This record gives sequence, structure tokens and C-alpha cells, in this order.
Amino acid sequence: MRNSSSRKNVDGCCGAHEVCEKESLLNTKLEPEYYDDEELDVFVGRLSDSYEEEEIAVFANVFYSLKEYDVAGWLKSLQLRNVELPDSLRDEALLVIQERRYKNK
Repeated sequence: MRNSSSRKNVDGCCGAHEVCEKESLLNTKLEPEYYDDEELDVFVGRLSDSYEEEEIAVFANVFYSLKEYDVAGWLKSLQLRNVELPDSLRDEALLVIQERRYKNK
């Protein structure tokens, strides 16, 4: 059994769930949390494969400024806001989440 108090202090997770709700990509909150990324709201309703290079760079600037423990929350926020992550960043973002989950096991 994990020491839930030490995990909570490290990353805000209580450690009581098989899959941490903080890192889940399922939408459990109704209100999005912003990560200094309000500028991404101009992309509401766009398809993930429709972005130009300059638009992808806007997403990349936000993504690469995030702490790895914020990536899952950021992706949930984008989902709630109906903003699709560009295809070119999706695999990398999911890899960050997967690696973080693997480290926490």
C-alpha cells in the first residue's frame, strides 16, 4: 500500500485510487481550469489535423511550459473547452502522462 500522505504532499494526489483522478483524462469536472492558456480558446471547434505550423507553435509554447504533473489536467481542460490538441503534439502529451503513471506505480 502506498503512503498516501507523502504522495499528497508531492503532487496533490491522495493515493487512494487505483488510477489517480488528478491524472485521469476523463472529464470529472464541469468547469475547465486554465493554465495561462486562454489564447487557445480561439481554436474552439477546430479539428486536430487542421492547424497551421504557427498555430501548432502556440500550443507547443503552452505544452512545453507545463510541469509534467499538469499535462493531464491541461488536456482535460482542453476537452472541456472543445479545443483539440494538434495531432503533432498529442502523442508526446500522452507519453508524458503514461511515463508519469509508470513512475508513480
